[in-house]
Amino acid sequence: MSELFFTKKHEWVKVEGDHATIGISDYAQEQLGDIVFIELPEVDEDFEQGDDFGVVESVKAASDLYMPISGKILEVNEELEDAPELVNEDAMENWMIKVEITNKKELEDLLSEVQYKDFIEEE
Repeated sequence: MSELFFTKKHEWVKVEGDHATIGISDYAQEQLGDIVFIELPEVDEDFEQGDDFGVVESVKAASDLYMPISGKILEVNEELEDAPELVNEDAMENWMIKVEITNKKELEDLLSEVQYKDFIEEE
């Protein structure tokens, strides 16, 4: 069974056991506009919660991507290197990285789907 969490910086986290899949929210891709470039980390890199792990650039702006939880990069979505616009087509389906979670307690710092919806309505 998987659980879905969000950050206030608009990343989503799908947790399955000790692994997590991470991307940006649909709200984030809407705010960015047409995405033209995505820079992702290398496999096996370690990140702490809050570290920036990449960059997403759109026709409007560039924005850092932040680690929602500490972990080691297991996989990056290489399709996004050649087709970053896939995130605009379906931000929840077109994940960016997969990580091995190193501190599950950090999940308590994240928002549930309901809390995230309330948060973006207030923005």
